[in-house]
Amino acid sequence: MANLTLRVNGRAHTVDVEPATPLLYILRNDLDLHGPRFGCGQGQCGACTVLINGTATRSCVTAVSAVKGEITTLEGLAKDGRLDPLQQAWIDEQVPQCGYCQNGQILTARALLDRNPRPTDAQIREAMSGVLCRCMTYYRIQAAIKRAANAPTTA
Repeated sequence: MANLTLRVNGRAHTVDVEPATPLLYILRNDLDLHGPRFGCGQGQCGACTVLINGTATRSCVTAVSAVKGEITTLEGLAKDGRLDPLQQAWIDEQVPQCGYCQNGQILTARALLDRNPRPTDAQIREAMSGVLCRCMTYYRIQAAIKRAANAPTTA
């Protein structure tokens, strides 16, 4: 066991864990954050995605001891009671059906828009290709990303 300090959604948390424990387990079980979800457990479906220093990362295959920097979960996107433009676009476009993949979809889209604020349709499809949606809402996901990309920014 080791005491590790993680910076999650702007706050420091110290946990006493085995260093090889997947980050997902710490976020859900120790920090009570339920945005990231267990999907495949192999880093292939994207349901467990978090942002680490702005990079979309599969938390189910990332050892907690390997994390260096700021972790952002779905819960950390909203600021001062205001939804992130992507979260609002998801609502406006009525993206979710079952909702299970939405954490991974939204965080992967946030990483895309942070590095490319005006992606083309092809760039959106490429960036989002690794996050699986069993309900097949891919067209609405793409529409929501385009809506968020065109939303006025608030600072």
